[in-house]
Amino acid sequence: MKRIDNNGFLTGWLPVTVLAILAFASCSKSESPVEVISDDMTKPGVVTDIKVENLNGAARITYKLPDSKNLLYVLARYNINDNRVRESKTSYYKDTIVVDGFAREQEYEVTLHAVSRANVMSDPVVVKVHPQIPNYILINEGLQISPDFGGANFFGFNPNRVPVSVHLLAFNNTTNSYEEQEPEYISGDTIDVSIRGFDATEHKFGVYTSDRFGNVSETRYVTLTPLFETLLDKSKFFVYHLGSDAPIGYSWELRYFFDGSLNEPGWHTTSAPVTQGTFGLGVNAKISRFVLWNRLPDMYSYQNARQFTIWGSAEDAPRDSELPVGSSPGTVSGDWINMGNFVYPSPPSGLPGSQANAADNAYAAAGINFRMPSTAPEVKFIRFVVTQTWGGLAYVNAIEISFYGSVQ
Repeated sequence: MKRIDNNGFLTGWLPVTVLAILAFASCSKSESPVEVISDDMTKPGVVTDIKVENLNGAARITYKLPDSKNLLYVLARYNINDNRVRESKTSYYKDTIVVDGFAREQEYEVTLHAVSRANVMSDPVVVKVHPQIPNYILINEGLQISPDFGGANFFGFNPNRVPVSVHLLAFNNTTNSYEEQEPEYISGDTIDVSIRGFDATEHKFGVYTSDRFGNVSETRYVTLTPLFETLLDKSKFFVYHLGSDAPIGYSWELRYFFDGSLNEPGWHTTSAPVTQGTFGLGVNAKISRFVLWNRLPDMYSYQNARQFTIWGSAEDAPRDSELPVGSSPGTVSGDWINMGNFVYPSPPSGLPGSQANAADNAYAAAGINFRMPSTAPEVKFIRFVVTQTWGGLAYVNAIEISFYGSVQ
């Protein structure tokens, strides 16, 4: 774990995962040696008629290729930050090359060479580019930081869907330094990550982002009070059967899914077009996370849940609705809203589910935590909809579920 002192300076070692990213980023876009496939040592002409389109942390350069019959590719060399040179290559079939990885919004020089099949370079042509704000900075500056259950939430957008790492920090009063949790790797268009495990008193948090080129943003700091989180009282839960809910099998009633016991029986359905069950919470709650226990000892096989969606409703008596499969969080169907889509994690050992070892089973037996998206609304009712079981079966069983959050 890396630490940052009270003045915001990095101390200690970077996490291994970050070092791996930086090592990879230090390589050029193409490092394979160019095989000499011609003995024609004629120097190719230079590219001409150059045009530049500046992008976020990058630039697209178009040009006219030289009239050289022995041409193989065009090479671009450029500094992306104070100490790293990057290369990009594109074949002679194209008239465009993208240069990327720039650390800042400023002017850079890019040197272009036409390269022959004998690996002979043309004279250099220097092009000036002025990338727009790099994505890693754009993302970090746009993050909304707000109190979350037991910590802080960092929410924002990644409009260009670039791979970035989000690094979350929390101040440790004992060591008088900021400590970092494992980075979150993002490539989708939305960032919704949290740091948790803190009581509901004032705490200091921070965040910075890095990209695959080794560029690192400034750290943003904030002081806030985490929201109080509590285990919802399952004695208030009740079955709320709707017509589209799956039929019960083997007397494993839905009520056993939240009876507070990790022993059998649990909830078990028979084969049905849609595998789902509906129950009320007895309160109006903002849910922060939940814990799911699959059935022992085959948590990674047969009819145990692998992919599922939790739908919620804030209505006092929500009506039945045909819920769309494959919908995104926030999708509304009648009285119901998709609160989140979830995937039960594979065995930590990396083994196939059917070959899970004792450590994998112990991991699952302790219950798997799932974080509810911060955008999920307050609800009074839950529909637990299984979209895929580990064995690909059309029925499901589960032992227990617990919800955490705050009661409104």
